Amino acid sequence: MAKRRKLEAPSPEDLTRIEEELLLKPGAARGGAPIAQVAADSAGAFDPRPAEQRAEAAKNRVDAERLRDAEGRGLVMFEVPLDEIDADALVRDRVVLDVEEMEELKASIAKGGLRLPIEIFELKEEGRGFRYGLLSGYRRLKAFRDLHALTHEDSFARIKAVLRDPEAMGGTFAAMVEENEIRASLSHYERGRIAVIAAQQGAFVNAEEAVNALFPMASKGKRSKIRSFALIFEELGDMLTFPDLIKEKDGLKIAAALREGGEAKLREALAERVPDNPAEEAELIAAALEGFERKEDPKRGGRPRKAQVRSTPKTLGSGISLRAEQDAKGWYIRIGGRAVDGELIEVAMAELERLLDAPRK
Repeated sequence: MAKRRKLEAPSPEDLTRIEEELLLKPGAARGGAPIAQVAADSAGAFDPRPAEQRAEAAKNRVDAERLRDAEGRGLVMFEVPLDEIDADALVRDRVVLDVEEMEELKASIAKGGLRLPIEIFELKEEGRGFRYGLLSGYRRLKAFRDLHALTHEDSFARIKAVLRDPEAMGGTFAAMVEENEIRASLSHYERGRIAVIAAQQGAFVNAEEAVNALFPMASKGKRSKIRSFALIFEELGDMLTFPDLIKEKDGLKIAAALREGGEAKLREALAERVPDNPAEEAELIAAALEGFERKEDPKRGGRPRKAQVRSTPKTLGSGISLRAEQDAKGWYIRIGGRAVDGELIEVAMAELERLLDAPRK
């Protein structure tokens, strides 16, 4: 009885030799004979490395997949050059930074390093000069930049960061507010301010929807108070020197006065002089509110009254948003968006003046 031969898969060298011979043979099929393909498949399935090396390679593949998954979920911390981060990619919800607290933070980082990484997100817009936008950790990033400018040490040229997907966290504004609500208490004014800005930049239809979306865990009463402070930012934000230090009770009184047409009186009082401290500003506001007849109880939280007429918000191709409303004092137009500045408003006012001054037919 003939002895059976044991078949073995050809080595990569044998496969190369076989393919070359078949291709050189006259009349060989284009692309190689079928036997060459069978030999190629067999060689591909054969791994000549020792078992230890194959096990190590398999472990490395699993580790690589695990690392990619962790990076995608924002669980991996890495170092990022400071000049790759745009600190102003989002309008910050913090209004002021305490100088003393900043000095303490810089001293702590200089002595023991950064204990908590910042959070960043990848910028999708090209031509901005930055790879990442800052989501949370504005004070920590500023401290690193100040320390690097002061010492020029390489250890302060890069900062530890975690890459986040803000859309998976409810959008960039919501993600930023959520992080700061957890890490540090925001004032009602800061909450109202970021809600208005988010609406002006087209993230939400209006400030009321922005408050509901940005502070979903807040009680109904708390959201009502935030809307009151949002109104203060809209009407008096450019006049106030210490807005984030307005007490809750005083803020509700101011919002109630604004709803009853007290904006002109308040602005006139604040225009008298620039206060040196929060107490002086509070006195100016109190004097303006003296004798003012309030028709609403500020303890109810001051839900803003709806305008008599409100047009549908429009967002132009330039990113600028327009909205017209009518209240007891007449019509007004709100213009928002990053492209809006003083020069653009002057041009728009001149065009409105030309249009309204023309004789009506």
